[in-house]
Amino acid sequence: MFRKCTLCQKGELSGKLITRKGQYKAKGGTGSKIARWSKRKFLPNLQKMRIIVEGKLQRAFVCTKCLKKGVVQKACVKVKPSLNNAPKELSL
Repeated sequence: MFRKCTLCQKGELSGKLITRKGQYKAKGGTGSKIARWSKRKFLPNLQKMRIIVEGKLQRAFVCTKCLKKGVVQKACVKVKPSLNNAPKELSL
């Protein structure tokens, strides 16, 4: 599934994984040569979270760069009432 950041539209980039052979010149060799390469994908660091978009709650993928910038308005987390968090009645 192709995923993008909903705010900045950051998506995957394609590139190459290069395998080199030979001894480096710094170690006394004739230099390294490219033996083979294969295609690869560079994926962004996306987090699935609930955010507020145009006043509505929406579940979306957001990149961590947008999270650090503070562009995202996170949805508030509702705390479920439990027996431990319930207010205690005063007894006189």
